[in-house]
Amino acid sequence: MRRLGSVQRKMPCVFVTEVKEEPSTKREHQPFKVLATETLSHKALDADIYSALPTEKVDGTCCYITTYKGQPYLWARLDRKPNKLAEKKFKNYLQSKQNSKEFFWNVEEDFKPVPECWIPAKEIEQLNGNPMPDENGHIPGWVPVEKHNKQYCWHSSVVNYEFEVALILQHHPDDPGLLEISAVPLSDLLEQTLELIGTNINGNPYGLGSKKHPLHLLIPHGAFQIRNLPTLKHNDLLSWFEGCREGKIEGIVWHCNDGCLIKVHRHHLGLCWPIPDTYMNSKPVIINMNLNKLGQHTRITCQQMGSDLPLLFLWSFLA
Repeated sequence: MRRLGSVQRKMPCVFVTEVKEEPSTKREHQPFKVLATETLSHKALDADIYSALPTEKVDGTCCYITTYKGQPYLWARLDRKPNKLAEKKFKNYLQSKQNSKEFFWNVEEDFKPVPECWIPAKEIEQLNGNPMPDENGHIPGWVPVEKHNKQYCWHSSVVNYEFEVALILQHHPDDPGLLEISAVPLSDLLEQTLELIGTNINGNPYGLGSKKHPLHLLIPHGAFQIRNLPTLKHNDLLSWFEGCREGKIEGIVWHCNDGCLIKVHRHHLGLCWPIPDTYMNSKPVIINMNLNKLGQHTRITCQQMGSDLPLLFLWSFLA
């Protein structure tokens, strides 16, 4: 499995963005939109965006796999956020026209407590050994997903710590037109970030599972490479999202050679998301469970992503 960039912080847009005072179609009750201009951003150009690898941006929640209690563990995203008083001060600073001075954070006093097992995300700025908040006033971080933690029950449904495996969706290694669901050793995924998708995540834009039979999967970031992307021009990308079957995705993430990640979301181009009939849902999927510890190797072909009952049956062997 090829390792690409790790999502440890907020990704910048490939274009310079502007704020328009119109109701957002992305976030309810947000009175403005963030839209892309036709100008490529300096961050994208500095990262050599033209030689970067374009991949599908998947709509889920970000996860991370690293060591905990001496073994590979799945970690859920948990940003440390400011308390009410500090948040009010920060909002007033952002709205002030005289905010030429830098906002000063007191990390020890301005932020809500987090669990002792919380760790800050990599690549975030540090000051005197303390992780510093990003431009949104949050400190990105992670907490380990314990098996019986109800808050992260859907996260824990995709891992089995006894067998040290995770339920992964990716392209079939021999046929890029097929998707494959398999139990992958957590050790093979160490230090990677992944996207958790499924029935109870982000409104389930891919229509996976059901209330009676919920289904959740992990997708390594960068797993779905885009083969026939047009030129990096606003109108060409807009036409690609609107008119191509491959363009029926949430967005694009470019993995740059220096490790930088650059994105564009459909909302940046004024397009809607979620949409019916996503590109992911159009592909057939193979369920390939090589459960050597149980002495079983099972392979099932389903017509599309919604055909989840055989997978639920097989995964129950590991529960």
